[in-house]
Amino acid sequence: MTTNRRRFSEQLDDDDLYNRPCGFGNHVWEVHKFGGTSVADADCYQKVSNILKEQLEIGNDRIKLHQQQHTTASDVHNIIHLAVVVSAMGGTLKTTDLLLRSVEAAANRDLRGVEEYLQLIVNKHDACLQQLFSHNAPQEQERLQQIVYRDLDDVRDILKTVSLMKWHAQRISELVSGYGELWSAQILTSVMRQQQWARCSKRIDATTNGDEMQADNTPVNEFVYIDARRIIIVDEDAIQNGAIAWTISQERMHRVYVEEMDKLLLLRKDAKNFCLHLIITGYVASNTNGVATTLQRDGSDYSAAIMGRLLGAQSISIWTDVDGVLSADPRRVPSAQVLPEVSYNEAMELAYFGAKVIHPKTMEPAISSSPPIPIYIRNTFNANFPGTRIYTTSTTSKDKDLVVCGFSSVEQMALINVEGSGMQGALGVSRRIFATLEKVKINVVLISQASSEHTISFATLASQAALAKDSIEEEFARELREKRISSVDVRSPCSIIAAVGDGMSSTTGVSGRFFSALGDAKINVLAIAQGSSERNISAVVLGIDSTRALRAVHAAFNLSHTVVRVGIVGMGELGASFLKLLEAQRNKIRSTFDIDVQVVAVLDSSRSDSIIALKHDTDFRSDSVTIGTHGRLSSGIVADSTRTAFLDEKDTTILKPGGIDSLLATLYKSEYPSHIIFDCTNDEVAGQYHAQWLEAGIDVVTANNTALSGTKEQRIALKAAEKALGKQSAKYLQNVTVAGGLPVLSTLRSLLNSGDKVLRIDGIFSIMLSYVLYRISPPPNVSQCSEFEQFFSNGAFTGDISMPTATNFDVSCSLSQAIKEAIALGLTEEDPTTDLNNEYCSRVLMVLARELGMDDDNETKAIQQESDMIFDVEGSGLSGNDFVNKGVPADIDRVSFERVDAARSRGCVLRQISSVDVKDKHIAIKIVEVPSNHIFAVTPPSCTCVRFFTERHKSYPLIIQGPSAGADSTASALLAELLQRTRNKSSPRSLALSRSSSGVRIAPVEEN
Repeated sequence: MTTNRRRFSEQLDDDDLYNRPCGFGNHVWEVHKFGGTSVADADCYQKVSNILKEQLEIGNDRIKLHQQQHTTASDVHNIIHLAVVVSAMGGTLKTTDLLLRSVEAAANRDLRGVEEYLQLIVNKHDACLQQLFSHNAPQEQERLQQIVYRDLDDVRDILKTVSLMKWHAQRISELVSGYGELWSAQILTSVMRQQQWARCSKRIDATTNGDEMQADNTPVNEFVYIDARRIIIVDEDAIQNGAIAWTISQERMHRVYVEEMDKLLLLRKDAKNFCLHLIITGYVASNTNGVATTLQRDGSDYSAAIMGRLLGAQSISIWTDVDGVLSADPRRVPSAQVLPEVSYNEAMELAYFGAKVIHPKTMEPAISSSPPIPIYIRNTFNANFPGTRIYTTSTTSKDKDLVVCGFSSVEQMALINVEGSGMQGALGVSRRIFATLEKVKINVVLISQASSEHTISFATLASQAALAKDSIEEEFARELREKRISSVDVRSPCSIIAAVGDGMSSTTGVSGRFFSALGDAKINVLAIAQGSSERNISAVVLGIDSTRALRAVHAAFNLSHTVVRVGIVGMGELGASFLKLLEAQRNKIRSTFDIDVQVVAVLDSSRSDSIIALKHDTDFRSDSVTIGTHGRLSSGIVADSTRTAFLDEKDTTILKPGGIDSLLATLYKSEYPSHIIFDCTNDEVAGQYHAQWLEAGIDVVTANNTALSGTKEQRIALKAAEKALGKQSAKYLQNVTVAGGLPVLSTLRSLLNSGDKVLRIDGIFSIMLSYVLYRISPPPNVSQCSEFEQFFSNGAFTGDISMPTATNFDVSCSLSQAIKEAIALGLTEEDPTTDLNNEYCSRVLMVLARELGMDDDNETKAIQQESDMIFDVEGSGLSGNDFVNKGVPADIDRVSFERVDAARSRGCVLRQISSVDVKDKHIAIKIVEVPSNHIFAVTPPSCTCVRFFTERHKSYPLIIQGPSAGADSTASALLAELLQRTRNKSSPRSLALSRSSSGVRIAPVEEN
């Protein structure tokens, strides 16, 4: 408790509250308001009394500390005075609602209903009073019950009149509905008095026993009940909803305070050693004629602000059932945060657009006070949480990374568009439109007009859209007949999404980030509005897009993580490695890039008839399929000891019926802006779904090149799917389809995008054949190169740890042995035949040809049929495990030895070179004799080597070389694709280079 008290005291010190002038009566006042949920039952009243006790201790400790630090400070006002404003008892059955229902029942002459409602009120208050006072103060329980019963008798008399007239005036409803606050304020006054009497008893005992530490001279806290109708005066004739008569109310405040002080002085011998605290009814007031009235909507909050101004309070605390002002509606944005502080202006903007903050009229007295009074929103049920401060400044004007404090929305709106060429330059059109709407009492929430004056768009409630349209068409009937106005269109239901923040006015790029986030989430903006203050940017979107829009913009401004829903197809070696990588890196990605990667669906293969999915796939959970949870449900992979980044992962997944056809339905949820499917197979069946997924707006990251190298019809469908939604089309990320983890495709695109002209691409693409040909035809003196690297790289070079240490790469082996070794090392596709018959290389070349615009005249099968094979695979009759169990026939081994020897005699080695010649429009796969010192000759086994000949790289080609095989390397490349795709959906946190003994990495900047 001490820690929490210190934290809140430090917050008060930051606010400089105790350097403010003293308030009413030269005292330090704090106003605390407790809403209906805060006083819903006896337990809640006890919580409130404990909070008030704690606040007194905090405030008095703070003042004492201030006086110790400032020796000239006066001790006249060294005690905190509280003014506590209370609403009627809330809960499931709200007292105010029951009273208003009783008035309605009386107007309908439903006398039975009247008694039922009043009896519910009696039961509610009797139960509360019994629990609070039956054991310690039964007489107080009886007294308060009699007050409730007597007041309800008065209510019955009023309701009899209403029943006789079969009609009730607003004045009657206001009179009756205000009784709940009278009862709750008196109950809280008694609770606080009981607490104070218990404290006084302890002091008396301490004095009797000579305990000077306990028997201190701290003034006794006296709590008195104040009916706000004695103080707050409303001038109902001033404006529609009434205005506070401040001068009269201030006079009443002085008079009531003097009267209550006089009452206490008559009862007490010690005229100085007590401190008067006020327990005040919320919601109710009197008009200038002395008739009871109410302060209407959010009246109790307004009462607290009024009392704050009348008392010159240091602060106004609104205690409710939420932790503070949230950055968005948590029911729609589960990761919404409590804002530590917002400005008055920001709070007004958020409140206007539907955020559960505080009504703008509540802030008016605090703002107009001199100096302004800070308002705190705090949680009765989480009292140690500091909540939100509403004051003149905000974090958005101090922190450049937090220019937007929050987002809110207005639902069930309609956008009406008035369009016509006759509007251009015509005077009075806008006046006529909005005057017409005013006549039929339609409120306009948002207005947007293009500078061409060709259209005027405005938003209003969807329920009023038809009336608005008919009224405008009637007003402009002549213009419509003469085609000067072409149409009056209505789009409904719509939502208005608003970004709010004081910091927007001094920061460039805010609008760009806001609308880019909406665009990335594939949300169409129907209308835009922004005031010159630049404190608010509003966009109208379709109602069905509202939740997704809120989440997208909320994440774009670092107020929450961008949630990316991921589906994985293929849990072979690559899929398992990728899932492990996502699991291990999830927390780091979340903290560094504000991206939360949730794996929500895993399909073991394209032929699986069930999906491993999340058991509780809801907005308020962040579960993700892990290698452990997958292993428990799937027979295809066994969970290992990989460290998990997820807590309590037990029973988070289920086996859901349905195969690849059901993947989309399991993955997609419309309220999330980002969905990605990873194809970790090399399966033609899975490749046939790529176009379908893209057309559905799902991004696809693939290591599977069968779709890109499929039939011409399939390739045409893919290109169409990539453009299906125009600029909002899903992305097809395919870098991994060529050379795995090496940046071959991205380099090719960079060359083309920079204006370079590609003349030719050639290289070693098949990892299996790279290894096999290196083993049967090694270059001379290989070991010398390895020795040099180990010496010169200072330990950075370790060699290929996947290669058998006993293998002597200086000595050739048979073709049969080399193939067996490659299979054992996992360097082949699932079926080694696809490597040996050049199917894999043919598909890779088709992917490159697609990038170069050469795929229309080529087919994978044709490239394969015209290619050189290391031997006639089809003619040999070998496939699958035959290469391990049987090996290649001896005559094939003999032929390969002869080719190797012939090449060696000419100072060459054999290598498979695949090439795309742009000039000649020729694609080829050849077994070539390469000089033993050529880069293709010395490219290490299991490595890829690709050369780019371009206009800028004619003499010396651009070369990419490295290990493209290996599940871990390819999995890393898949993750890089994900981060590349999502980096524009959120703003990464500030990063810095972090150096360690092992190297350099990028890490988030630590906050002090």
